[in-house]
Amino acid sequence: TIFRRILGKPSRSIRRMNRLTSLLLTLLITSTITSGCAPQDSMSNYFAIDTNHGRMVVIIYDETPGHRDNFSKLADEEFYNGTTFHRVIQGFMIQGGDPNSKDDDPYNDGMGDPGYTLEAEIKPELINRRGALVSARQGDQVNPERRSSGSQFYVVQGGQPLTEAMLDQSEQQISQALGSSFAYTDAQRNTYTTVGGAPWLDMQYTVFGELVEGFEVLDAIALAPTPGTTGQGDPRLRDMPLEKIEMT
Repeated sequence: TIFRRILGKPSRSIRRMNRLTSLLLTLLITSTITSGCAPQDSMSNYFAIDTNHGRMVVIIYDETPGHRDNFSKLADEEFYNGTTFHRVIQGFMIQGGDPNSKDDDPYNDGMGDPGYTLEAEIKPELINRRGALVSARQGDQVNPERRSSGSQFYVVQGGQPLTEAMLDQSEQQISQALGSSFAYTDAQRNTYTTVGGAPWLDMQYTVFGELVEGFEVLDAIALAPTPGTTGQGDPRLRDMPLEKIEMT
């Protein structure tokens, strides 16, 4: 379940959070300073994601209003109830939000949506740091405008902290793809060299939020056994957890 967190009310999969503990506010301040993002004004931008592995809390950026409003709408409609994290790659990310994952056919997971896509809101100040909340999308060949899935998202787990040389290479690749100069800020470099992430995805996908609580849950989900890591199950479902990880 994904819900706005309202203290004292029963849990749904994804619910808006209206009130936060002082610890969570401390995490927010640390996160926004580290990432170079502007602090958010509204507590309604916080959402808790409950799973059978525990709870994660994310903040949705005001800098991406289309994605903010869409995620908020889907959460309030309980769209995510019963969906799963259908794709997990240790050291990289966990992906979920596909309505197809509610049915009994694992082979259509990753192909579903609410019937629409979203205009890209790709911004250089919003990066694929560890904990980044990012919209999934179809590839450039069929989606040159890089429009986002209407519901699917991924959370970057990241692996080891990255080196300056790796970030230099990422800058060169992004600059070449954009046809103009791209450079990380000192704060962004510090983030990547401290906590890691997936810089090779920067300026390609819409980053619309970040994890502020529950990193241990993120890591547990990313470590879930899959056919690819165990050799068990159907190899066509290489990155799908052997046991469903539901938003409960």
